[in-house]
Amino acid sequence: MKSLFDAARACLDAATPDDKPALTLAMAAAFARGELAIPDDAPPPEPIRMPGRPARPTLVHPRDLPRRGFGSDEGRAAFIHAVAHIEFNAMDLAWDAVYRFRGMPPEFYVDWVSVANDEARHFDMLRARLREFGRDYGDFDAHNGLWEMAEKTAHDGLARMALVPRVLEARGLDVTPGMIVKLRSLGDDATAGILNVILREEVAHVAAGSRWYRWHCERAGVEPRARFRELLREYASGVLHKPFNTQARLEAGFDAEELESLLAEADAASH
Repeated sequence: MKSLFDAARACLDAATPDDKPALTLAMAAAFARGELAIPDDAPPPEPIRMPGRPARPTLVHPRDLPRRGFGSDEGRAAFIHAVAHIEFNAMDLAWDAVYRFRGMPPEFYVDWVSVANDEARHFDMLRARLREFGRDYGDFDAHNGLWEMAEKTAHDGLARMALVPRVLEARGLDVTPGMIVKLRSLGDDATAGILNVILREEVAHVAAGSRWYRWHCERAGVEPRARFRELLREYASGVLHKPFNTQARLEAGFDAEELESLLAEADAASH
């Protein structure tokens, strides 16, 4: 395989929880070694469709997922499974950004291949932890919300950069610290340690989204803050919830003024 776009497509098509992360790590390493070119004359990407998925987990509506506490091993296994499912989807989202958006600066592809590589490592760590509970990926139901957002933004790199990293992934920055505290209080330092690694690395993923969102805004001559609020209303109303992890969001490329306006949006949405 010589083209980065072909490699991205192969990773998207990989269907099993063994193959997708293994191929992702291999292709990211090949790209880092300079073995995958970014051809100027590649054919356009194919229309978006479902990436390769294992037969399980069964995908259901988010409200059909049972709510479980952390107190039992089963509840914790279900939680680890839910985070693993996010990371499995996140590999596809990163590769789809590489595959779908042609003619971007080389640094764009470097960023999103690096993100895919991180998500594959995160998935493998979580899956290994899940197996320590006697379960595996696919044992619990899951939802398809992340990929649905990819489908909605397939036509528009600006919207994709705004909504996937800066809304969906940024939500993880807000909720993960509380999860880590809860897990540590239950004596589950192993799971908390994995989440700590993920939290630290996801800041850089959201920062990449911020960087390329602003790049798109500058190229299109639009004001980033106002456009972001418009996109939220159009695609993601009700997704913003307080409290924000302000420090992590600042590190991830939000600015203080923007966070204040987003907090006001979240307040308005909750009333």
